[in-house]
Amino acid sequence: MSTGIAIALLIGTFLILSFLHVPVALSLAVSSVLTGIYLGVPLEVVGQRMLTGLNSTSMMAIPLFIFAGEIMGEGGISERLIKLSNLLVGRFRGGLAIVNVLSTMFFGGITGSAVADASSIGSIMIPMMRMRGYDDDYAVSVTCTGAIQGVLLPPSHNMILYSLVAGGVSIAGLFAAGLIPGIALGLSLMVTSYVIAVRRNYPRGDVIPKNQRLRVIAEGLLSLSTAGIIMLGVLGGVFTANESAAIAVVYALIIVTFVFREVGPKGVHNILVKTFRKLSVVLFLISASSAFSWFLSYLHIPDAVMSFITGLSSNPHVVILLIDLILLAFALIMDMAPLILVATPILLPIATKVGVDPIQFGVMMMLALGMGLLLPPIGAAIYVGCSMGNLKLEQAFKAMLPFLAVMFCMLMLLSYVPAISLTLPKILVH
Repeated sequence: MSTGIAIALLIGTFLILSFLHVPVALSLAVSSVLTGIYLGVPLEVVGQRMLTGLNSTSMMAIPLFIFAGEIMGEGGISERLIKLSNLLVGRFRGGLAIVNVLSTMFFGGITGSAVADASSIGSIMIPMMRMRGYDDDYAVSVTCTGAIQGVLLPPSHNMILYSLVAGGVSIAGLFAAGLIPGIALGLSLMVTSYVIAVRRNYPRGDVIPKNQRLRVIAEGLLSLSTAGIIMLGVLGGVFTANESAAIAVVYALIIVTFVFREVGPKGVHNILVKTFRKLSVVLFLISASSAFSWFLSYLHIPDAVMSFITGLSSNPHVVILLIDLILLAFALIMDMAPLILVATPILLPIATKVGVDPIQFGVMMMLALGMGLLLPPIGAAIYVGCSMGNLKLEQAFKAMLPFLAVMFCMLMLLSYVPAISLTLPKILVH
């Protein structure tokens, strides 16, 4: 049996099925099974590899964080965070745009999902910005790019996926590593939004009356406290990621049902249904990618890719740049979660060989693939923004170019200045 044919069968089948719009998880599973049959690997082994991908205690954090995010998303949290953001930065020119970015930063610290941020915050902010005279392309571009903060800030589900596939890299370390880059990215996007707003002469935000400010602050802080529980608990070593996720679920339920009174028994049922639907997709994806990754290793594909990249250049700086470009190229043809599961076993060994810490590489990967959420033809975030803003894809993409340039600069800083992502883990995580 030819190894070359097996590699072509594994990769080719996956790519063909993906281009035919077969769900990614099913594409991974089918290509793994066909490759196993060709190599004479018993199907029981393929099934065992799929189950192995789910056999991890860290896996429990994913459904709980998804559940907590759904609760907060349905509980009127986005409106309260927008009001808090408006109180803090709305007075500046183009204030609604800055409010938009700050709101997604806050909300990203609760949901950990860029697409959830874009849909939840965008459904409110895009119509609001349009009513105040902001151009549609600007409103959509600010919303979508601001949402990418969610992949860096705790509790990023994608960070947990990376931890699982990277061989148990510390989740607490990854959460700590994403804080400074996530906040720095948000501040950079705010500055970019402000500069464009001044050039286009957009208005300032509304001033919140003094008699409402205390309530806005109190409800905003209560909304943010879920993220605080997760970050302080995990980073402080008070409890594990699984325990923090469980506590976040209980706290979120109390806040939205008894304090804000936005969700009743029927609402909780709907949230559970949404959570189980999302979770079924995620678990199938993880199990299928586990089998696919096993065949990648079995066929020594990571070694071949490493030899190819290092053959192009032995300079570590060039190799790191090539890794970033490969991630961005992959992001054009595959969604973020499956790409983390497939690309990590291939690229992580190359990155560590040239001196990149696994935690640093995780943050680099999150930002690079997060940018992919904004790039057609796959980018989920840009499609969400275009649908809410009733905007053509090419208009939205053109408006995003200044923001994408800022994000690429941030990616380069993360790649070549390890201290940005590694300082907090060294201080906080022991």
